[in-house]
Amino acid sequence: MKQRLYPEMIKKLEMLQLRIPTDHQKYHVISGDLAKRRAGYFGERSIDYYLEFLPDKHFILHDVRLFDGAHYFQLDTVILSRKFILILEVKNYAGTLFFDSNFNQLIRIQDEKKEAFPDPILQVERQSYQLKKWLRLAHYDMPVESLVIISTPRTILGTTPQNEKIYRKVIQSAKLPFVMMKLEQTNKKNYISEEQLLQLSKFILDSHSPLEIDILTHYQIQKSDIIKGVICSQCQAIPMERRKGKWICETCSFVSKDAHISALKDYSLLIDTTITNKKMRDFLKISSTSVANKLLFSLKLRSSGTNKGESTS
Repeated sequence: MKQRLYPEMIKKLEMLQLRIPTDHQKYHVISGDLAKRRAGYFGERSIDYYLEFLPDKHFILHDVRLFDGAHYFQLDTVILSRKFILILEVKNYAGTLFFDSNFNQLIRIQDEKKEAFPDPILQVERQSYQLKKWLRLAHYDMPVESLVIISTPRTILGTTPQNEKIYRKVIQSAKLPFVMMKLEQTNKKNYISEEQLLQLSKFILDSHSPLEIDILTHYQIQKSDIIKGVICSQCQAIPMERRKGKWICETCSFVSKDAHISALKDYSLLIDTTITNKKMRDFLKISSTSVANKLLFSLKLRSSGTNKGESTS
């Protein structure tokens, strides 16, 4: 019902990393955050293969953000059946993981380094509580189950002896279809009809509220810190030169007719979703007003403002 898309925040971080100097004080912070988000995304993607083995008549929604009346909450993957709703929280951690239920910590040991992370079991329990609250507000009454999925098969899992809660809640990706079948057998009652299941899925889709982040504000980076110009898609050199209707890279001699499109996408991700002729000339590093107008016209963007030729969105 809702496909897993390449996250907008990763796109913004990728563009930001390319468009700030490598000696910028926030460069390594951004690079680190980008690596973590990419790992999380590819971990989430890795479970898609196992989701194909689930029983029929389920609806799957990825990356859902809902409002429970007091707070927003984000869900990696939601699986809806007539008997229950299952929340999946996917973790892409390598190394050895130890779940400490006494202190509600996840401890990772990798390359002789020990790190502590928030307890993902507490996270899915909080998500379950919020989803139940949201369902009540929507006048649905059905069980909510939750699992923590470890997406890396080489990860070693450990916990305190006889910790049944960990054994029930934390599984490797490959076990997901079998756990799902067991949940189907355990939860025997159908709480809603197939038609109501479809309606609920659509209602969740309609209620989804994507998180919009101004990335420059988030990292406290000034617009003046952003490197302007068209980036060469072949060698990443910046800026490309505009000559005789083409973009030419002085570093590798690559030639492109439409390299400005990627640059304008960068502008929309990092700075603003609207642009004027003047701002476009400044960002693309071109001097001609008429050339900028031709480029804007060729993109067939929606015009706004009092002067239609100067402002587009």
